[in-house]
Amino acid sequence: MNWLAHAFLSEDHVDFKIGNILADPLKARTWDNASIFIKKGMETHLKIDSYTDSHDIVKLSKKRLREKGLLKPVIIDLTYDYFLTKNWDLYSNIPLDEFTRSFYLKASNSLEYLPQNASYIVNNLINKDLLNKYHTLEDLNISFKRMDLRLSERLLKRESASEYFNDVQINIKELEKDFLDFFPQLCEYTKKDLNHKKINHWKI
Repeated sequence: MNWLAHAFLSEDHVDFKIGNILADPLKARTWDNASIFIKKGMETHLKIDSYTDSHDIVKLSKKRLREKGLLKPVIIDLTYDYFLTKNWDLYSNIPLDEFTRSFYLKASNSLEYLPQNASYIVNNLINKDLLNKYHTLEDLNISFKRMDLRLSERLLKRESASEYFNDVQINIKELEKDFLDFFPQLCEYTKKDLNHKKINHWKI
């Protein structure tokens, strides 16, 4: 799962969401004065990723794209965030614009308490509105192209993210069905370790 899913699959506390988002770029390493919510957010991120990577539906989604490919996991992560954006109202009591706007405001007020590397990532997330980038298939295609800019020349000689877009388009109905079957299961799994009083933004 990508940025938006990790923000949603969090307790309603800005540090929890920041920790859940930062776990990947910071390799789940916290800092000396990190709050308990930052740590819990990172722990939740790791559980989400472990569950997702081993789930049969997600494996099926990857197979729909092609038999082999190093980029298949991240392509599915981004595509699932597109489906979460598209179907947001099925899962959240709060409109997406309101959810992201509230997080950005609270996260902006937290920047001064974060170490420089964490602050840079969160500030970039806010300034580029990265939680709200997947409203159309063309938006998704743009995200694939942006990913190519970060890939090494060695990897690009083997495959690029943008060349997966046609595979996604061809299988879009099946992939969306996979997501709609999988995401409620992921929510139920994640909910076990969360404070239920702090996930009132969830419908399920």
